[in-house]
Amino acid sequence: MKTTEMENIWLNEAFRGEVPADFHGRVGWQCPSNIALVKYWGKRGKQLPQNPSISFTLSECCTETFVSFEKADRFGFSFSFEGKENPAFGSKIEKFLMDNQAFFPFLNQLNLKVESRNTFPHSSGIASSASSMSAFVMCLLEIENQIVSKKFDFQKASYFSRLASGSAARSVFPKMALWGATDCYPNSSDEYAVSLENDIHPVFKTYRDSILIVSGETKSVSSRAGHALMEGNPYASARYVQANENTKNLLDALRSGDLDTFINITESEALQLHALMMCSNPSFILMKPNTLRIINEIRAFRNETKIPLCFTLDAGPNVHLLYPESEAEKVEQFIENELVSHCNNGLWIADHVGDGPKNLMP
Repeated sequence: MKTTEMENIWLNEAFRGEVPADFHGRVGWQCPSNIALVKYWGKRGKQLPQNPSISFTLSECCTETFVSFEKADRFGFSFSFEGKENPAFGSKIEKFLMDNQAFFPFLNQLNLKVESRNTFPHSSGIASSASSMSAFVMCLLEIENQIVSKKFDFQKASYFSRLASGSAARSVFPKMALWGATDCYPNSSDEYAVSLENDIHPVFKTYRDSILIVSGETKSVSSRAGHALMEGNPYASARYVQANENTKNLLDALRSGDLDTFINITESEALQLHALMMCSNPSFILMKPNTLRIINEIRAFRNETKIPLCFTLDAGPNVHLLYPESEAEKVEQFIENELVSHCNNGLWIADHVGDGPKNLMP
């Protein structure tokens, strides 16, 4: 596969010298999960999206990753999650490093010990690949920066986070991010995400996301497999056209604070995502009966109270309930009175739009 212009830049900048004999230390980054409003579903080439996506960056649902490093005769690697070895995820990180060793040749001279944990319950059903892979990439770039003494490059972090896990490209920016090239936003790219923080109405900078955990079970289809199924989906081309149109209209609504348009597009995108999985071959139904019950109660509550809350879904059964901070007291009472009975063991997580990654060892 041919290298892109951006890849050539990173290749030319790669440190290929001798790592100092006494080079050692520990770095740590906390990166948040994100929830897409316009969904990324379907990819091409090397982790490139078939359509642009827009997401909220969360605050409380994060991954904290520490990497201890020291000079070694050859590359060494170990990984633990919440204090225990995790070969499956460790092998995913190691594969990422092997696939991209040309960009980080100094790794051949280091031994890495990676320790990771989530701030949210592991069984909560929240996808953690975006937060975990972006946190690891931030640590990797931090080590590189200590060798070559340069400032942190968040665009580069987004680029390599994308290669590790597509949606991770969006987790390196505060408030909101756009990933995917679109004519309606300057400097947007399929190769990395861009921040929308300075281009959105103030109401969205403090938006709440109450995550209703309908099920903590492992999904019946992985996101990777779900993306692959779009290649044979009869509605794929129409979906990509619709996603581009929704991106344009949602960007307008985010700038103006148009909550009605925000609600309409956000809910439509969530349902389209699940409709695409239902009509793929093989097909999958990832919503649960309680997912539909919660959706119906949200819509009934909105119609009755005129409070501008709405839902979105990831590729699973859990419901993200989105609403302005000013409505938090009323919505949280609604959750406790009406929705918590539909949650797995009554579990829900109070989250909100956040400030992006945090260096744990500045």
